[in-house]
Formats: sequence, C-alpha cells, structure tokens
Amino acid sequence: MTERKAMRDNWDDLRYVLAVAEEGSVSGAARRLGVNHATVLRRIAAFEAAAELSLFEKGPQGYDVPPDLGRIIAATREVEEAVQSVRRMVQGVRAPLSGEVRVTSTDTFCLYVMPEVLGHLRRTAPDLRVELLCSNAHLDLARTHAEIAVRPTPRLPDDLSGDCPARLGFAAFRAVGAEGRDWLGMSGPIGRAGPARWLAAHVDPARLIAVADSFPVLREMAAGGLGTAILPAFLGDEDPRLERAGEEVEPASVPIWVASHADLATVPRIAELRRALSDALAAMAPRLQGAQGVT
Repeated sequence: MTERKAMRDNWDDLRYVLAVAEEGSVSGAARRLGVNHATVLRRIAAFEAAAELSLFEKGPQGYDVPPDLGRIIAATREVEEAVQSVRRMVQGVRAPLSGEVRVTSTDTFCLYVMPEVLGHLRRTAPDLRVELLCSNAHLDLARTHAEIAVRPTPRLPDDLSGDCPARLGFAAFRAVGAEGRDWLGMSGPIGRAGPARWLAAHVDPARLIAVADSFPVLREMAAGGLGTAILPAFLGDEDPRLERAGEEVEPASVPIWVASHADLATVPRIAELRRALSDALAAMAPRLQGAQGVT
C-alpha cells in the first residue's frame, strides 16, 4: 500500500487515534466520540495496520504512546485543529441568520440567565433557533461543536475572540439565621475558579463538610442549612432562604465573556449574534454584578 493511499484510507481514523492518546483509554475515547468500545478498537487497529506500526503500548495506567512516536500525535492534533477550523469557517459563511446556532454556557447561566437573554433575542431575531448546551467544563468549542460561548472566566483561551459586556459578582451565603462554622466546597471545573482558591486559602479544610461541582446545587445545600457557600451574588441575593455571610470573597467578580473562535469573529452571522447576546447581558449587568454592589 502506498503512503498516499494509506493516508487517504486513514484520514478519518486519526480522530480515533487522537481520542485514545488524549483520554488514555479506549473506553474514554469511546465516550468522547459517542461510539462503542469495539468501534474504537477496530479503527485503531486499522490505522496501525495501514501505517505498519504499533502506535500504542497498553500498560497498567492505560494506553500510552512511546516517546519516539509522540510527534505523530502532535501532528494528528494539528490535523484536527485544521479540520475544525475549515468546518467552522464553512458553516459560519453559509449558515443564514435564520438558521440554527449552538451556544454553550454554564449550568448557572443556562438556568437563571440565558432564558431571559434568549427571550430578548427571540423578539429581535424570531427566525433564529438556538440550541443551548449546558456544561461547566473547560471552554472547547470544537469538541462541543458550539459556535458561541457565554460564560464567566478571568481570560479567554488564545483561540477564542470575545467581548465582556458584564461581570459576575461572588459572595458567601448561608441559610437565614444559620451559624457560620461549616462550609461547602467546590469541585470539578468550578473548583479551579478564583473563589475556590480563596476558600482554600481562608477556610480550614476540616470545616468543609460537603462539596459540589455546581453553584445551583451549592445554593440548595446552603439553603438546607448544611453550611456557608460561595455563590454568584445574584443567585444568593435572589433566594429569600439565604443571607450574606459577611466574608469578603476574592475575586469579588469575574468577566462574563461572549466568545467564538477567532476564525469566526468576522463572520457576519456570528458577529451579529454575539452583539445581540452582549447587548442583552449588558442590560442585565447590575443584576449579574450583585444586588449589593459587589466590586
């Protein structure tokens, strides 16, 4: 088999190779790609047979790539980025404003912010259909196939371009009348945020009686009297079951970004939709900052 034919036959297999290399297991790659275990094994075997090499070594920790073959994975990652870039540009140019757009945001925003934002958008762009993808995970628009992200984060990844129409304030809350000894911690993606670092620096771990990876879940736990939780300020201020605990949380607020991939930033449809989302969030800025003027 010629090298040209091998690459043509294996082009689609590269995403299976990359998924196994990055996830470290066939089962992890299968979950990421939405296929079954056997499909991943078959595609990896096909790639290795055509390329006439064994790319993976199976060890106690999963599937590893030998150091001397690491450059193949690096090149495969570049291929994936190039393919995703072409897909985004083609989709952005050909899709009309009246088409479908995928927007990703956090669970807090999907539950308590985006419905109002999308209601405003519906009045200004009635022919646009939005698919809202809820995830607290690290921003990766290529993997979620989203075109626009709306979420709070101190800074954007280098491959994204965005605007900051508002800031999200944070404060500590506990159930009305509750004592303030016990605390609730943050895990998962929100466990890497600035408020989580403040918690780690200022609260004895022995006082953390429970953790959660979701601010809405933490709010319910705090309202149930389990302990004090750091929450988006509006989420706590608007709940009559809660009161501010008094601690000065740092950072007190973070930027809220409306972002897309840099190669989509000038596509008219995406740019117009980003402006509409930014305008709606800017109108909500005082609420998102916090009713008591968090700075």
